[in-house]
Order: sequence, then C-alpha cells, then structure tokens
Amino acid sequence: MVTSKLPIPSAGPKPNRPSYRTETAPPHTPLRPMWACRSCGRPWPCAEARLLLKVEYEAALPALSIYLSGLMYEAMRDLFHLNPHDGPSPREMFERFVAWGPFRRSILEGR
Repeated sequence: MVTSKLPIPSAGPKPNRPSYRTETAPPHTPLRPMWACRSCGRPWPCAEARLLLKVEYEAALPALSIYLSGLMYEAMRDLFHLNPHDGPSPREMFERFVAWGPFRRSILEGR
C-alpha cells in the first residue's frame, strides 16, 4: 500500500497591517500567538483595525480578502497549538477574520 503525505502549507502572510502608525500608541496589528490587538488588547482584527484595513485596501478589496484569509489560517494554527481542546471553531474564526470583509453577503440576500 502506497501512502503519500500531503505537503504542509507554508506560513501565511506576515501580520503587519494595517500599516497606519502613530508615535504615541502601538499599532492595531495582531500580537501572536494570542491574536490580540497590540494597541487595545481586543481580539484581532479589532474594530479600529477593520476600519484601517478597509481604508488601506480601498483600491484593492480582493487583496484584503486574500490577506485576511491567510491570516485566518495562521491564527487557526497558532490558537490550536495554544489550546487544542477549547479553541475557537472554524466558523468563529471565519466570522472574525473574513466575514466582515468587503465581499460579505447578508444571509437574507440568498432568499
């Protein structure tokens, strides 16, 4: 019997966005491996990061969705390693990282 192992995906994008910075406050970027906001401590992407990301990627909304999807993968890997038995569900992670983005649809639109 021949078994083949699937390749392990490489690391996703670096979580260095939004790129907006001030001199007085830490940026609203994720602190790994907990994926909390460096500035406010809330789960990343926090409300401020979401606003800043939408402004930064205004001219390239598909790139924002790709960036967020890659970070969701990285966060799932980190959070699973931190707590493999009681981490967030895939649905929770999708809603946190991707569902708020530029290509979301209301559940009611499909009816």
